[in-house]
Amino acid sequence: MIKDNALNSFDFLRKQALKLGAADAKVIPVEKIVIENRVVLKCQLGCEKYGKTLACPPYAPTPEKFRKIVSEYHVALFMKFEAQAQINPELIKYLSKTEDPNTPKDIKFKVEKFWTDWKNDEQRTRDTVVQLEKLAAGKGYLLAVGLVSGSCTLCEKCNVERGVCIHPMMKRFSEEGVGVNVKATAKKAGLKFTLPFKNNPETFALLLID
Repeated sequence: MIKDNALNSFDFLRKQALKLGAADAKVIPVEKIVIENRVVLKCQLGCEKYGKTLACPPYAPTPEKFRKIVSEYHVALFMKFEAQAQINPELIKYLSKTEDPNTPKDIKFKVEKFWTDWKNDEQRTRDTVVQLEKLAAGKGYLLAVGLVSGSCTLCEKCNVERGVCIHPMMKRFSEEGVGVNVKATAKKAGLKFTLPFKNNPETFALLLID
């Protein structure tokens, strides 16, 4: 495992992540990244975005392949973001029911606003990861690459039929989609993971550095 003094040499990335809006960030050895096959199984059985974006399964690297990729790195920056989108217990049960004609209009409006705000939050997180990649590359870490939580929202409809992303410079694979157990990784990194969400949901991102 990499020594603490080596981890400290990447503190410039942690500080920049905080400046760019991360609520917390830790530089960790890659051994603390928890990768599990069952996370992708959950994608297959519990996510409506499965197979609908090129940043998610089955188009993302498998957990087996991602483990091999991670083994070629030594250090990672694990980040937590607090969304500006706000949620409350009243809305949670309606999040996937905006098309239900029985959904009250005021609730539907609040849910639609939540998803709009959430998409903007995802964009900010992705932009932060891309900026940190560039910062790392500028310091000589040319193979730095980031991942974000959740499915890709760059396009209203992903170009999966042709199998070619039309925003390759901005697309980032989903952490969960490659098998990262975000909750377990947060615990190992020493970052608080709150579930169920309260008011402003949390989201996480990962930057592999070497």
